[in-house]
Amino acid sequence: MLSNSKLGFGLMRLPKDEEGIIQIDQVSKMVDAFLEKGFTYFDTAYAYAGSENAIREALVKRYPRDCFTLADKLPGWKIQKKEDVERIFNESLEACGVDYFDFYLIHSIEEGNYPIYTNNEAFEFAKKMREEGKIKHLGFSFHDSPEMLEKVISEHPEMEFVQLQLNYLDWENAVIQSRKNYEVARSHNLPIVVMEPVKGGRLASFTEEIEDVLSRMHQKNPLPLGHSVSLEAKKEL
Repeated sequence: MLSNSKLGFGLMRLPKDEEGIIQIDQVSKMVDAFLEKGFTYFDTAYAYAGSENAIREALVKRYPRDCFTLADKLPGWKIQKKEDVERIFNESLEACGVDYFDFYLIHSIEEGNYPIYTNNEAFEFAKKMREEGKIKHLGFSFHDSPEMLEKVISEHPEMEFVQLQLNYLDWENAVIQSRKNYEVARSHNLPIVVMEPVKGGRLASFTEEIEDVLSRMHQKNPLPLGHSVSLEAKKEL
């Protein structure tokens, strides 16, 4: 097991003020609540504007390094030449205020950007950083076909985990192919980190039509706090 945290704190979407500035005080409260519940996994990325600096202020400066695990990512679309790989990695370390990453991912591998990573020796550099202790666990996030996933895993057996978009709405989606990608990863016994479990918040709320149905059902037969809708009730949806 790479991490004992069942839930991760994603930093792609953070509270901002009217001027678009990340609200560090609010993020700090969120971090406190997350850690108090016993979770430890925080997920940022070089491409998540301002998030690396935010986690430095809200987490790294406020808690001992051994009480949390931090994941960061290398973006292929920011790489123009081989030297950019090391530059971006070092900038991320500095922005986060850490000496190493517990988890480091080759970010959002797709057929179109895969050559960028291979041609600029991103995998080789990441392996070297792992050997030096600056990366504890090495993996990649993925947005493409199961055939492409099979190719990446086969060509890079050094990868320790994969981050996949998994939720019930995308499970059989013809483009995202959550189920098929999940099955490829499992066939290789590759640990999976789940991203977009509530699809950017879309699965955390219902449409007005469904909300109206549930409201009318609740008025007729109120459910005790914490209970879910029955299977019979779901059929009416």
